[in-house]
Amino acid sequence: MTAQDGSADSRPVAPTERVTLDELDGQPHAHCFEAEPMTVRLSLDAGDSVPAHQHPDRRIVLHLVEGALSVTLGEDAHEVRAGDIVRFDGNQDVSPEALEDSTALLVLAKRDDAV
Repeated sequence: MTAQDGSADSRPVAPTERVTLDELDGQPHAHCFEAEPMTVRLSLDAGDSVPAHQHPDRRIVLHLVEGALSVTLGEDAHEVRAGDIVRFDGNQDVSPEALEDSTALLVLAKRDDAV
């Protein structure tokens, strides 16, 4: 990789990390990686839910890998189906409920802006 001026880019490169969702331990949450951004696998059986909570100062991307969820964000409920990707603000109450057995991948990125 080269910098804009054509010289070699000397910034350090972090090692590539790889996991599979099935090999992660932990229910309903399993952390995928140690470093930022926080990346979590969420597994819920049909009818299970996570109580309302917040992730202050985070923006969240939820990719539903399989199943169906009802995700309450603040006052609004959103039905999410396998393959859907949803991005939302963690500075509000968040509560997912599984409509069927579900697995999601969540990326919780630190905010770099003030809303």
